Amino acid sequence: MKTIETSSRLSSIRELIGKDLDQLRSKLLTIHPADVADVVIELPPEEEAVVFRVLPKEQASAVFSYLPLRDQQGLLKSLSSDQMLSLINDMTPDDRARLFEELPAEVTKRLMGSLSPEELKSARLLLGYPERTAGRYMTPEYIAIKPEMNAAQALEFVRKNGQGKETLNFVYLVDDEGRLVEDLRLGSLVLADPSTNVLAIKDPPLVCVQASDDRQDVLQTFSKYGRAALPVVDTDRKMLGIITVDDVLEAAELRDTEQMQRLGGMEALDEPYTRVDTWMMIRKRGGWLSALFLGEMLTATAMSFFEVEIAKAVVLALFVPLIISSGGNSGSQATSLIIRALALHDLRLRDWFRVFRREIVSGLALGTLLGAIGFLRIVLWQHLHFTNYGQHFYLIGFTVWISLIGVVTFGTLAGSMLPFILRRLGFDPATSSAPFVATLVDVTGLIIYFSVAFLILKGTLL
Repeated sequence: MKTIETSSRLSSIRELIGKDLDQLRSKLLTIHPADVADVVIELPPEEEAVVFRVLPKEQASAVFSYLPLRDQQGLLKSLSSDQMLSLINDMTPDDRARLFEELPAEVTKRLMGSLSPEELKSARLLLGYPERTAGRYMTPEYIAIKPEMNAAQALEFVRKNGQGKETLNFVYLVDDEGRLVEDLRLGSLVLADPSTNVLAIKDPPLVCVQASDDRQDVLQTFSKYGRAALPVVDTDRKMLGIITVDDVLEAAELRDTEQMQRLGGMEALDEPYTRVDTWMMIRKRGGWLSALFLGEMLTATAMSFFEVEIAKAVVLALFVPLIISSGGNSGSQATSLIIRALALHDLRLRDWFRVFRREIVSGLALGTLLGAIGFLRIVLWQHLHFTNYGQHFYLIGFTVWISLIGVVTFGTLAGSMLPFILRRLGFDPATSSAPFVATLVDVTGLIIYFSVAFLILKGTLL
């Protein structure tokens, strides 16, 4: 959403473009790169390029790193080759790797061919790891010190070599063979006696991740230990790079987006919505919709078994949407709550029976509540002459009441147990989407409803 402050900056910057480039440069230098990026997003393509032409090299690179991938790609097309290569060279390795992933293969090949040998090595290293692993999010820009140094030597080394590193919150003790020995908070290093060996400085135990670790495991490690950065090692514990908290936030956003899309009953999109072409969108959504449609066809099959009952008491058909939607809604609520609890580790697989008992009580209580509302509605409408349900309207009301207790309880149990079952089978619990639960409850809800109707209304309407 464009804020008033962003709109004001946009207006003043557009006034300076093409008129006073020196003043434009001075104004841009007083604004945080992230805020400049917000303004750039709102500018036409030809004016975006002007902003990057007047910015100093380092500032331009910082602003570029805050742009969404789509805007980065568009901007590269409008810049000269030298400006484009300058931006790419000055990006942090992890940001550059993600940009290369999204660019067409020929463009990526051309850009990588223009990198310096060291930058090319970093880009190839990062791009060699599978998607959604720690290796894709790490950067090799970190400070490594020798374990035999004392605090004074380590601080002097940091002062001389810390420029341009992604974070200085931690320094890493790496031996001559490149193996990670320990990490050390910069604050602990600063407060230590200058003559103290860095290995003797008191600091929390080392926490690291492997380059092959899944994105979800990395997120859990950050959350568990509350770290601002984590070292990344290989199977031999050799130091490869670090992952910082900004990379984790991006990974968390991607994970949450995928889960939300699966909860909506579709495959997760591989790219942002605006960059997915129409046919890809149809393919991603069509598979699940087709499966759900086939499932809903069972509803018609179920109703055909009760064709005689419906013919005898057409009034029963009036309450079919009410019954099945209530079951689907309760199931969707339950599955959303349990999926989130599993994701946050509030629940484990071993907790399924505790959840089962709790959801039985919740389902019965909620079903009783909804059933009472349905019963009162039927009785009230009959007495106010809004609708004529016939002389057996009390029995119809009780049928709806008892059916809602059964359907809502079943929906709640189905919605809460499916995530556990899928997790136990090794699948993502998010795939037990609300539409899938609703489809399941639709079919069973009809069976429960007409079975209850047959028992209560037998000898009267049936």
